[in-house]
Amino acid sequence: MNDPATTALLLMDFQQGIVERLGDPGVLAAAGSALAAAREAGLLVVHVRVAFRPGYPEVSPANASFAALAGSGADFTESAAPTQVHADLAPRAGEPVVVKRRVSAFTGSDLEVILRSRGIRALVLAGLSTSGVVLSTLREAADRDYALTVLADACGDGDPEVHRVLTEKVFPRQAGVTTVAAWTA
Repeated sequence: MNDPATTALLLMDFQQGIVERLGDPGVLAAAGSALAAAREAGLLVVHVRVAFRPGYPEVSPANASFAALAGSGADFTESAAPTQVHADLAPRAGEPVVVKRRVSAFTGSDLEVILRSRGIRALVLAGLSTSGVVLSTLREAADRDYALTVLADACGDGDPEVHRVLTEKVFPRQAGVTTVAAWTA
């Protein structure tokens, strides 16, 4: 496990609406194990969720993914049930919950301010989906010079082959890729 003083575990998009859609209980369980280990070791835990203001003023018609979401009738506003952190990974007092407005955990959020204020230099990533928030956050975090670890079994994607290619071929170029068990050992 990484140095607790300078490392944060990012649990990204483990929110009710996304967990229900991707539906892999093994990924949620692995994320829960990572969360328990991080708390025990004293790492900063940051919960990241995607949500919008009523009326979706942050969503551009040019953004195909979010424009489709805004037009779908689904309620992905900040107070809606689908945008809340899943109960199995519920934040504890003192654990920041970051609301983002784009795919990356950094874009449209105050994540960088939280990390910088705590002296964080290494990030451990877990999230739904591998091809969405994990990929986007990994790329942006690498450009910001964070040391990176991806917990492959605590990430999930609607397409298992995309998950495999990213965790086995793409992510290792910029991050250590491991399992929760190996990371906590």
